Amino acid sequence: MAITQAVCTSFKQEILVEGHNFTATTGDTFKIALYSSSATLSASTTAYSSSNEVSDSGTYTAGGGSLTAVTPTTSGTTALCDFSDISFTSATITARGALVYNSSNSNKAVCVLNFGGDKTSTSGTFTIQFPAADASNAILRLA
Repeated sequence: MAITQAVCTSFKQEILVEGHNFTATTGDTFKIALYSSSATLSASTTAYSSSNEVSDSGTYTAGGGSLTAVTPTTSGTTALCDFSDISFTSATITARGALVYNSSNSNKAVCVLNFGGDKTSTSGTFTIQFPAADASNAILRLA
């Protein structure tokens, strides 16, 4: 099994033919689900699946948590979108990666995150910190 970080290929096509609205207050609902090292996620992932998702613990439940979008903007010739950091409290979790998906649009996959190894919380807070919202680092960038 492997988790390969990527913007999902299906998402790339979908943004050209249908809606994924990342606008902060009026857009779609995007979620992040956490996965164990047994998961297989990659650019070919097309939708959220509960297969090999981490177990419910603390405030983490199946399907993951809702993300707070940062309204898309541009920097130079790059369009970018980001999310606010998210935390799951009182949680015992071991996750190798995550899937960001659009729960407003048939749970369609947006991107896969590989944590580079297992990340663990034990009866504590499991936090996902998104990178700076700029042209070089934002989680989603179109250059």
